[in-house]
Amino acid sequence: MTDIKRKWDTLSKERRESLIKEIISYFKTEKDEEIGVIAAEDLLDFFLEATYKDVYNKAIQDSKNTIKQSLENIDIDLDLLLNK
Repeated sequence: MTDIKRKWDTLSKERRESLIKEIISYFKTEKDEEIGVIAAEDLLDFFLEATYKDVYNKAIQDSKNTIKQSLENIDIDLDLLLNK
């Protein structure tokens, strides 16, 4: 397996190896096809590159929403303290 790190590949080496094994297993079990490590790496790279922007943007949006909700809760808590 290659050690080249692409900007869209944020997986640890261990996680990447695990996913490659899962892809190979999936093809054997579900498709009754044998694929090698290189083909599995290529497939993993294809999907990582194709989806990384969407996943990243969703994570940022989720973080923004969580922070916004937390700030709203703090605002409410502070207002309740003012009214005592």
